[in-house]
Amino acid sequence: MKSGSILFVIILIAMMFLAMTSAAPTAAECKEERRLAVSACRNVLTGKLPSSACCQRARVSHTECICPAITPKVAALVDVNRFVKLIEGCGRRVPRHYKCGSITTP
Repeated sequence: MKSGSILFVIILIAMMFLAMTSAAPTAAECKEERRLAVSACRNVLTGKLPSSACCQRARVSHTECICPAITPKVAALVDVNRFVKLIEGCGRRVPRHYKCGSITTP
C-alpha cells in the first residue's frame, strides 16, 4: 500500500471515529443555537436575503435543535419553498420530504 493510501485510510478512520463519538447537543446548547439563529437571520423575516452570518448559522446549526422550534404557529408564517431555497442558497442541502417540526419539505 502506498503511503498516500495509508494516510487516506487513517484520516477516514479518524473521521468515522469522531462522527460516532460526537455527542448530541445539550438542551442549553440547543437554546443557544436557536438564539444565535434568530439573531443572525432576523433580516430574512422582513423578506430580505440571508446575511453571511445567517448562512453560516444555517450550515452549522443542528436540525435537532432548530426543528422542534417549528411549531404549527411558526409553520403557518413560513413559505416552505422560500425556506428551502434560502437554506440551499446558503450551502446546506435540504432533503426532499424532510419533516422539520411542523413543516415537511417538498
